[in-house]
Amino acid sequence: MAFRPLREQLAQKRPFWMRVFGSGSSWAPKWVAEECGVTPIGPDYEGQSHLPIWNECVWGRLLGLYKKLFVDSGLRADPRLRFVYVPGAFTWAEYDYDIVGAAAKQGLTFDEYRSWYSRAWRDLAALFGPYRTKLVFTGEDYPWGPWGSRTDLFAEQAVDAGLGVRTGITEEFNYHLSEAPSYGSRIEPDGHMTVNERLPVHDGRHVVATENECFNDCGYTTGDPYYAVRQANLKALQLRMNWMYVVPGPSYMKQYPAQWRWVRLSLGKTASDSPDAWAALRDAEDTYWKDKTGPFTGNRAWRTRPWVRNLERWLVQRDVRPDGTPRRSTADVHRNVLSEENGTAYEGLRTDRAHGQTSMYFDVDERFRSRGDRRPLEVKVTYRDAGRGSWWIEYEGGRSPRVRRSGDGAWKTATVRLPRPVFAGRLRGGTDFRLVTGAGDDLDVRFVRVVRPDRP
Repeated sequence: MAFRPLREQLAQKRPFWMRVFGSGSSWAPKWVAEECGVTPIGPDYEGQSHLPIWNECVWGRLLGLYKKLFVDSGLRADPRLRFVYVPGAFTWAEYDYDIVGAAAKQGLTFDEYRSWYSRAWRDLAALFGPYRTKLVFTGEDYPWGPWGSRTDLFAEQAVDAGLGVRTGITEEFNYHLSEAPSYGSRIEPDGHMTVNERLPVHDGRHVVATENECFNDCGYTTGDPYYAVRQANLKALQLRMNWMYVVPGPSYMKQYPAQWRWVRLSLGKTASDSPDAWAALRDAEDTYWKDKTGPFTGNRAWRTRPWVRNLERWLVQRDVRPDGTPRRSTADVHRNVLSEENGTAYEGLRTDRAHGQTSMYFDVDERFRSRGDRRPLEVKVTYRDAGRGSWWIEYEGGRSPRVRRSGDGAWKTATVRLPRPVFAGRLRGGTDFRLVTGAGDDLDVRFVRVVRPDRP
């Protein structure tokens, strides 16, 4: 890539973010390798070799660059600077482990690597001081390192040092990111994912980022780009992202303007100020966890492993006895979208009337809807208009009008207005409302969204 001189780039008045391409042998000054007595390692998947940034001398020179560029010049305090990808190493300045793996084959030991890694993020955080929240670590949890599971949880060290975090691959929305400790995401014993929003990285000051631009690009292809874009965005929002890197063409922004407008309104929102809470009902296969074992991951044997239930954001579907345990729907099945490792996804859940399962129960986060709040709400339900019968919503003290099915087989979204609903967790299973089916056929539901009409 070719760039204009830094002075010209910094002369602009608009906000910007930065990548420092520091480790490549054609990026770094030649004297660094000579002075530090190191040999570049590689090549990476674009043919570049890289200096070993874990070498004390090389790391010291890279820190010197950061000090001169961001501290001495005052750039770290510049309000236009939103964030910086760090540590500035490897292909596209993304901290993958291919170069680390190559170095391990040449003699780099785990203890040597850990010794550097355990303080590298504190070094950067100390340089940026009160502006450390502008630093964004570009690595990931479970990084396919050369030392097996011993590096599985290393990304947490960067977050614990006060940095933000970024992943570049939520396009593979079923794979690898279900359990993401640095984002606070955990797969619970029942297969649902929860996010610990009490972590400092979710305090609204840090950057929690992803990149959704590789749908028919970056070596990926799909014949259903809307599905791929939609699911990648749902995954990013489930992880509580507040920044997203997109490219207008490859991200299909012109083709799907309503989807992207909703994403823009949703990014960075919290349960207390979000206009909506939602649950994308599904069973999806996270193939990363099919055979994963090790001291850190052996206990991740949730009941349905490797199948993960739903993508949820302040609205949770609960399996509740005796009538509220739906099964996966087979009306909308997707396999190996973008890649084989992305696995199979059954989009939607279905009642099971033959076994007495006539309802679906939902719990609304109390931060989104306090128990004393009686203002109107809308519930938008995306369902398959197939078969006979009707469905409705029940909550404490009330129920909605029936939604009658026409039987045309199309996926539709019904908007149901609840004038003064009570959400106090007093339905079965401590839930707030349920979808109920009357006499007739089973009902497939793909998406449930609770909307505060007083918000955009």
